[in-house]
Amino acid sequence: MDSSEYSFTRYLAAKRSVDDRALNNQVWQCLSSELQSLSHTPLSILEVGGGIGTMIERMLERDLWQKAEYTLLDAQADNIQMAGERLAEWAELRGWLVQATESGLWLQKEGCEVQVRMLTRDLHSYFTDSGGELTFDLLVAHAFLDLVDIPATLPGLFQLLRSGGLFYFTLNFDGETIFEPLIDPGLDHQIIEIYHRSMDQRMVGGKPSGDSQAGRHMFHNLKTAGVVILEAGASDWVIYAGQRGYPEDEAYFMHYIIHTLDHQLRGHPEIDPERLAAWVDIRHAQIEHCELVYIAHQLDFVGRVWKASMV
Repeated sequence: MDSSEYSFTRYLAAKRSVDDRALNNQVWQCLSSELQSLSHTPLSILEVGGGIGTMIERMLERDLWQKAEYTLLDAQADNIQMAGERLAEWAELRGWLVQATESGLWLQKEGCEVQVRMLTRDLHSYFTDSGGELTFDLLVAHAFLDLVDIPATLPGLFQLLRSGGLFYFTLNFDGETIFEPLIDPGLDHQIIEIYHRSMDQRMVGGKPSGDSQAGRHMFHNLKTAGVVILEAGASDWVIYAGQRGYPEDEAYFMHYIIHTLDHQLRGHPEIDPERLAAWVDIRHAQIEHCELVYIAHQLDFVGRVWKASMV
């Protein structure tokens, strides 16, 4: 597949089934239980880096709440457009009444009612424009925080939560990328090591924007931010082909992962370009033949913010 043919929104859609398996059930159940303790309705929910809306689909599917005002924030306009189209189609197919609104969608079904607001906004400009006046009951960041400077970002995020509010931070990458079978142990190790290092060295707008061990560092970062961790657990991606091949669109997901790694490392001075190109071609061929296994270690967190305890 030519690199120009890859679609990020399709990758996010293909990732839905991968994430469904990966999300830590114990952390999810803790979140569900804690949300039941919130007496008022509707719940006010903010998801940052919300992509194409797969998390709100999942929450509605699993009856996480009855009534909510859900704000989905993403910096990419293509993601927000896809989120609106996808969520409307998803809801209609499942019997929801769907109405378009000026800022998103209104969904209603059998006592459940959700007002969805979709915003194409950069997270930091959203901080600035809100002026600390917004107070949400639940803050969601799904497969997002390992792409930002977490210590610098958390204080602003938590200011958006009311005292007693909950946070649900999922799929925080934690420093383990595994491809099986090995092609060349030395080359495999070199590629993965440099790829992880590139996460740590990533800069956006002149600022650090990544952490290859975000998951394990999250314990300290959350403690420093003065919040309470209620539950944490592994949420590893594990993708392999069964008797019928890779599930759903997960072959595309795998191809996109290899494409991303290739794009990141191509031209790197420490890697011979011909060896990298050959490695990438072999990995794509392994996917086509349902041979490649991919594992990535990640961690989920749920917790509560008490403003009196914040530093």
